[in-house]
Amino acid sequence: MKGKNMTTISMSEIRLKLSELANRVIYGGERVIVEKNNKPAFGIVSMEDIELLERLEDEIDIKAAEEALKEGNFIPLDKLVKELGVEEGDTDKDVQG
Repeated sequence: MKGKNMTTISMSEIRLKLSELANRVIYGGERVIVEKNNKPAFGIVSMEDIELLERLEDEIDIKAAEEALKEGNFIPLDKLVKELGVEEGDTDKDVQG
């Protein structure tokens, strides 16, 4: 999304201006880069930007999965389940590897 305003602010300044910056992000679509020790540390962006990023990540994952299937680079579900030590249907549990 070209043309969006971007602001850079130091970590010490953000404490004083967080409410103002939040409103600029929420209502003005502005992006804020917060610096720590004069280096970019993190950003504050709108939920619209986060949703766009998540959609892009999903598209990348889908394309990678499609390519892996075309190339035959996949693991059958039963083998994956066994390797991860989980049971099929355990979708609500965290998987640790």
